[in-house]
Amino acid sequence: MTLPTRLAPSTSPDTQFFWDGLRERRLLVQRCDGCGALRHPPRPMCPQCHSLAWTSIESSGRGTILSAVVMRHPQYPWFETDPVVVLVELEEGWRLVANLAGVESADGVMNAAVAVEFEDFEGDLTLPVFRMVAP
Repeated sequence: MTLPTRLAPSTSPDTQFFWDGLRERRLLVQRCDGCGALRHPPRPMCPQCHSLAWTSIESSGRGTILSAVVMRHPQYPWFETDPVVVLVELEEGWRLVANLAGVESADGVMNAAVAVEFEDFEGDLTLPVFRMVAP
């Protein structure tokens, strides 16, 4: 039996724009048409003003690491090493959890400047990963 290189995300009409954007090498976020608040993860209603109207906007993909951990358990066959998982606050003020590329440890990464990159997997899956950059 052959295992997939990565599990595919579950999608819905509210999240499809995000996954489509990643395949196009664009990091998209929902913006409420009622109050302008950004929200992630995507959902149908604004938690601020309860509007159902929204538009997707493109993020710069640049941000700062707020938190970092090394995922050790459970061991997943699609990770060759224990990935460093980070919470990034993007320049626009929204947050995203993703892997941090190019490092093996979470030591010394707090408050580091990062930029998004896109990693392709079989089955038409593209995921965001971050890499540290000069501020």
